[in-house]
Amino acid sequence: MEKTNLYRVDEFGVKNYNYGILGLLSFAVFSVLNLSLGYIAYLAEITVETSPVQNYADALWLMMMSSTTIGFGDVYPVTLIGRAAVFVMFILGVGILGGVGAIFANKIFGFADTNIKNRELRKQNEDIFQQNAEIYKKLAELEKKLESIK
Repeated sequence: MEKTNLYRVDEFGVKNYNYGILGLLSFAVFSVLNLSLGYIAYLAEITVETSPVQNYADALWLMMMSSTTIGFGDVYPVTLIGRAAVFVMFILGVGILGGVGAIFANKIFGFADTNIKNRELRKQNEDIFQQNAEIYKKLAELEKKLESIK
């Protein structure tokens, strides 16, 4: 087991990640990004009278909508700093939410189970080949003994 408990290495030498910890870590990073970039957008947008961002809740809503790619259009940035914050949230938010979605899909549908089964089958095949080689040696010895009896 690795010190941070993010993963463990199985008998096949493959890293198996602790999805609970990774999910919580992703949620924490996602939350901090929403709060901090929302605050940056709020500070940039509050000084402009024509901006739809009127309070911090609007800025958080803007960040949530941009990170999920919904973007209703009711709240949007008008300043360069606000647009830059939305751009960063869009790129990072989509990445984080996509990664979490992939983790859940993997757990629900079990795509990784196929890889595990393939590794187990390869290991079984190696064992079978080794047994066959031993049987072949014994058969060769028996053939020699039979030849010497004749």
